[in-house]
Amino acid sequence: MINLLQTLDTATKLASGAAAATDANNDGSISFYELLTLGGWLMIPLAVLFLLTIYMFFERLQAIRKASQIDANFMNIIRDHIVNGNVSAARSYAKNINNPVARIIDKGIQRLGKDIEIIEKSMENVGKLELYRLERNLSVLSLIAGIAPMFGFLGTIFGMFQLFYNLASTGDFTIQTMAGGIYTKMITSATGLIIGLLAYIAHNYLTTQVDKTANRMEASSAEFIDVLQEPAR
Repeated sequence: MINLLQTLDTATKLASGAAAATDANNDGSISFYELLTLGGWLMIPLAVLFLLTIYMFFERLQAIRKASQIDANFMNIIRDHIVNGNVSAARSYAKNINNPVARIIDKGIQRLGKDIEIIEKSMENVGKLELYRLERNLSVLSLIAGIAPMFGFLGTIFGMFQLFYNLASTGDFTIQTMAGGIYTKMITSATGLIIGLLAYIAHNYLTTQVDKTANRMEASSAEFIDVLQEPAR
């Protein structure tokens, strides 16, 4: 127990001494910016990964939300045109809507008169292309979620190297000698983990939204096929 208390006391002194040694403006505290700069040059690629995560998330979120917005009466209007034999009006209506569902239905309308299997296959091919557009750049978030913690781990190695190099060079086992390596190790590790976690959450959230949009596309395709088969019932 005594040894444990001594260890905790030593760690507290190390942290306090390191903080005092790195207080750039001598105001008695370390600002968030000052804290980040203590991570060293590895904070630059981590900052790039963070900005890339934020950009990719909002860019994909906007694109997915735009793709999922469609008039609730869209299929009803298509149904009325098809049932009334006004194919040109149905296609004109679908073609003028910038939406994945509308493009899939438009392809189905273009194939009217052919076998149902051919129509379904054509619509399926368009659906795959639309799904690919929605998933574009999601792999970047997945990559960031994997490599950001690795950069943090690299910072841990670099920080330990810096710490032992300073000790070996000066032979002085003091707080000031150890502070740089300690901060590099802790800050880069924490930053890498946080960025990786954010990218992981963003990737999974966007994947869920893409799946919802894909289900809406499949439901609309199935409804369109039902419309084509209604007269035969």
